[in-house]
Amino acid sequence: MTMDVNQLQAKLCEHQSAMFHQGFLDDQFSQLQKLQDESTPDFVLEVVTMFFDDSESILKNMARCLEQVPADFKQIDAYAHQYKGSSASVGAARVKNVCATFRPFCETKNLDGCMRCLQQLQQEYSLLKNGLQYLFRLQKDIKAGGGSFS
Repeated sequence: MTMDVNQLQAKLCEHQSAMFHQGFLDDQFSQLQKLQDESTPDFVLEVVTMFFDDSESILKNMARCLEQVPADFKQIDAYAHQYKGSSASVGAARVKNVCATFRPFCETKNLDGCMRCLQQLQQEYSLLKNGLQYLFRLQKDIKAGGGSFS
């Protein structure tokens, strides 16, 4: 193994640790990683890619509901609940936590509160996606260099 692979493995470990430490990921992400093995080497990437696709759709739908006059608070709440569940299933802790903040604003039909939540949700999702894409790039580079990661 080359020094480059060792350096990439160190970067991977450091980056993943930071994502947990900063609260982007929780133990559910670790559980997903444990399900990945030689027979399913891209399991986590595939699951997270589906989460990304769902996220884009849900965020667009939430924005559309908020733009309606009057805003469809019942549907926004349903999307927030759905997104909370999908983010929990991949260990996206900060996204999940923001989803939980929607309900009181939906119940009181507070448009400004919902808009602020949506902006925060979009920001958290973007940070998470960038962090996970970097993690997957490191893993790909390690594999390409003949190394492995756990």
